[in-house]
Amino acid sequence: MSVLTKRAPSFFNPVRTVGWSAVGLILLTPLAAMRFTSEVAWGPEDFLFAAVLLIGAGLLLELILWKTRTPLTRLALSATTVLAVLAIWAEAAVGIF
Repeated sequence: MSVLTKRAPSFFNPVRTVGWSAVGLILLTPLAAMRFTSEVAWGPEDFLFAAVLLIGAGLLLELILWKTRTPLTRLALSATTVLAVLAIWAEAAVGIF
């Protein structure tokens, strides 16, 4: 097999790469904002909370996409996961509930 026809490993998926990169960028955003404004003041516990929440949600989405086969089930469970993360994030940020 030539180098030009060689396929990427089966674990490589551009959607997964974008998703995990988004988690990293979301975590880096407040870190960058703290350098430019005093209105963003995250401590280590805030970064830990956000990391656990986002990485946990990402792993749950990976599990959902791995274990479910029907597109409707995938969509429903994925949407539920994303909405739960947004609700938890909003509650932690401003206490809307």
